[in-house]
Amino acid sequence: MTDPTTRPTTRPATDRTTELHYPMDRQCPFAPPSEVTGVRNAGDVPRVTLWNGVRPWLFTRFEDARTVLSDPRFSADKSRPGYPLSSAVALAETAVEPTLLVMDNPRHDALRRLVLGEFTVKRAEQWRPAVRAVADGCIDRMLGGTEADLVADLALPVALTVICEFLGVPFEDRELFRDLTHTMNVVAGSTESAAAARQALQDYLEELVAARALRPQDDFIGRMAARHLPDGSMTRRQLAAMALLLLTAGHDTTANMISLGVLTLLRHPGHFAALGSREDPVRLAGTVEEMLRHLTVVQRGIRRIAVEDVEVGGHPVRAGEGVIAAINVANRDPERFPAGEEFDPTLRARGHLAFGFGPHQCMGQSLARVELQEVYAAVARRIPTLRTAVPVEEIRFKSDMAVYGVHALPVTW
Repeated sequence: MTDPTTRPTTRPATDRTTELHYPMDRQCPFAPPSEVTGVRNAGDVPRVTLWNGVRPWLFTRFEDARTVLSDPRFSADKSRPGYPLSSAVALAETAVEPTLLVMDNPRHDALRRLVLGEFTVKRAEQWRPAVRAVADGCIDRMLGGTEADLVADLALPVALTVICEFLGVPFEDRELFRDLTHTMNVVAGSTESAAAARQALQDYLEELVAARALRPQDDFIGRMAARHLPDGSMTRRQLAAMALLLLTAGHDTTANMISLGVLTLLRHPGHFAALGSREDPVRLAGTVEEMLRHLTVVQRGIRRIAVEDVEVGGHPVRAGEGVIAAINVANRDPERFPAGEEFDPTLRARGHLAFGFGPHQCMGQSLARVELQEVYAAVARRIPTLRTAVPVEEIRFKSDMAVYGVHALPVTW
């Protein structure tokens, strides 16, 4: 029998006669689609067919994904003809001021450098007491009853509160942001609704930037407005677009990782119980890294388009061809993580691609790590008898969303 983890030494023919439609359906809610995993294990680089007929190359190996995400010959600009858009809803991202995610150099690096000082590990650590307080407050309210929805009662409130306090968004507007972000992230939703939601967020944040320019406050928007608007190094629209990216990406991915991560821990009670003590911060940090690697909630890959001819792992890509780096599958590549299909917090998962790689790697990853560490530890410590209130088969997973997770997670204790 052939070992499924071995690969041929040369890359096989890749333009199949049988069409592969991407994304594929999952067979297990805790693993990427087996068809994509099979592509990786075979060492194949197939063309896949998207919703609009565009046929990009699919890269599933760890090293290939790193190349795609770091080589400047691949563009992140979604407005380029032939770009492998994830859905019709993704068109909404080109309707307003572009964010860093869809910018190329030199524009990307020039703008990113202006804000990087806000996202150091040291600054993220300063948020740890506030994150702990928010998480404990949510858990206090949960423990007032006998069951809860971990998504609505913990994951979303923590993630949304932290990112809004970081940015300087008024408390009373947080529910508005949650609803608009949800509308933007439903892959099969209305293009018009997504565009309208995105424009509404952009308009709101531009007004907030203007207010901070007149009356500075000690928050991200206030500091950036005071520092960069007077000399013209950043415009109000650019700062609003930056805040929009941080708001939408910063709370949606973290909220999904909180709920999906807790569900995963409940399936591994030994690891869950071990997090109940604050005496082992190394174990806690390692568990979070393994969770990020194993779950990788960015489930539809990171897309690029070649602006020059380029070779990736021996496979040629021509200028004008789209590519997808399937980071959720690459993060389980046995050549990089030998036990990649297993969840094992005792292994070192550093170097994973859950936050991307290269110039567009997530700026807020240090803050996200602090949030996940604090929330997982608080849940394990304060609700050691936590369990799901329904069978896993009844839980609705977010196969319909750009970011994977669960729509709701009924729990009891």
